[in-house]
Amino acid sequence: MWVRFRCSFQRFGWSVLTNQRCLCSSGSEIQSPLNYVDGERINPTNRNEPERFDLFAPATGELLGHIVSSSPEDVDTAVKNSENAFKKWSSLSGSERGKVLLQTAHIIRDQAEELSHVEVLNTGKPIWEARVDILGCADAVEYYGGIAATIAGQHIQLPNGSFAYTRREPLGVVGAIGAWNYPFQMAAWKSAPALACGNTMVFKPSPLTPLTAIMLGEIYTQAGLPDGCFNVIQGQANTGTCLSQYPGINKMTFTGSVPTGSKVMEACAQGIKPVTLELGGKSPLIVFADCDVENAVNGAMLANFLTQGQVCSNGTRVFVEEPILDQFLTLLVEKTKKLKIGDPWSDDTAVGAMISREHAEKVLGYVQLAKSEGATVLYGGDRVTLKDPKFSEGYFLRPCILSGCHDNMRVVQEEIFGSVVSVLSFDCEDEVVKRANDTEFGLAGGVFTRDIQRAHRVAAQLQAGTIYINNYNVFPVEVPFGGYKKSGLGRENGTVTLDYYTQVKSVYVEMNKVVSPW
Repeated sequence: MWVRFRCSFQRFGWSVLTNQRCLCSSGSEIQSPLNYVDGERINPTNRNEPERFDLFAPATGELLGHIVSSSPEDVDTAVKNSENAFKKWSSLSGSERGKVLLQTAHIIRDQAEELSHVEVLNTGKPIWEARVDILGCADAVEYYGGIAATIAGQHIQLPNGSFAYTRREPLGVVGAIGAWNYPFQMAAWKSAPALACGNTMVFKPSPLTPLTAIMLGEIYTQAGLPDGCFNVIQGQANTGTCLSQYPGINKMTFTGSVPTGSKVMEACAQGIKPVTLELGGKSPLIVFADCDVENAVNGAMLANFLTQGQVCSNGTRVFVEEPILDQFLTLLVEKTKKLKIGDPWSDDTAVGAMISREHAEKVLGYVQLAKSEGATVLYGGDRVTLKDPKFSEGYFLRPCILSGCHDNMRVVQEEIFGSVVSVLSFDCEDEVVKRANDTEFGLAGGVFTRDIQRAHRVAAQLQAGTIYINNYNVFPVEVPFGGYKKSGLGRENGTVTLDYYTQVKSVYVEMNKVVSPW
């Protein structure tokens, strides 16, 4: 049982109990505060009607309630509170901080089922995916808890007995803005390394998925994190801008679209603040004729259908070598037709709901655009209306497979952020590498081949931050993740991310008398 929060879920008549108040399928409003500051839920001070926004359940289309955006005064309160908490948290040893993170990971695993169900409500993704996400977050928090005590500088020996040493020091208060496709994961991926390094954080989740970040805050509190070390503020773009510009924020980390990431970077430039940006992608997946075709098809499905295609790293440009093109397409369509679309709380559902009606319509618009550009829709690309009345207003789309695509189509060049696969053919290695790199993005890429020399040769030439060989869309916490080009700056996960949450101080120690030139 949680100290401050208990989630209860009942299928189809679900209720989320939040400090004894209820979200229910009758359409009642969210009444419990969704800001979390200084270890407790608080109400935003903003009462202007334009600063309220609606929250819908993607799978049912149901209005869950109206949420108030945090005002500049709310941002001020959260940041100053984190500044005060920083003094205590940063003074602890890495071992002490690590114990809190390890306990947090234990609680996440203990509450994984409840968290997963709320994440489904939040996002519309299938329950099995939500479980993978939540347990992966526990792994991430545990990983940084385990290495918190090892974060240190180095000793540098100098001539004549003198020496220098470096100190790895925390930055202070980190501002973080998460995306809506992995709301709990974003909060965990950003907060765990930041906290391990001794920083504190003010986190703003997406207004489309506000429910689980505050749950992480309460788990941190239960695990022993001092109040104020992880604060959550709700809001829309104005709140994010205010957070990015706030003088007390020492670094920003953002996951989302390229245009918004550019604005965050611009806001941080005014204060010369470091930023980590994980942005969009239009990643290539290259399938050579010598591959295991069925394995490559499975990889292409992982590269395109997770979270209804709403994944920035997705390999949406699938390049297939000409000799196996027909075989690949036939098997891809055959397997895709078998995916169950529907109730995301059902264990056998493969495809859940899109995040919103507006986004679903955007994806459908790209399918129509593909047709006008000359592509052939081999399967899908239409809305699915479920027979169950509980889900009849949900935002469900059938995954779409496009053939006959060429490089200059908009559907091939632009990020769609939906389950729309563009399949292109190629003839040789040099050709496909050049075409794969012909994009403004560089987040990920994939290669399917039995030729290990070719696999490494191509991986070295692809301009992207993560390259998968004979797999796709796996995210071990030990492996850094981030992009080239417009796909972002900096890295998340792995030990390298610690470089982005610390600053290095050099201390020179002279062991001899000063030799003066005067």
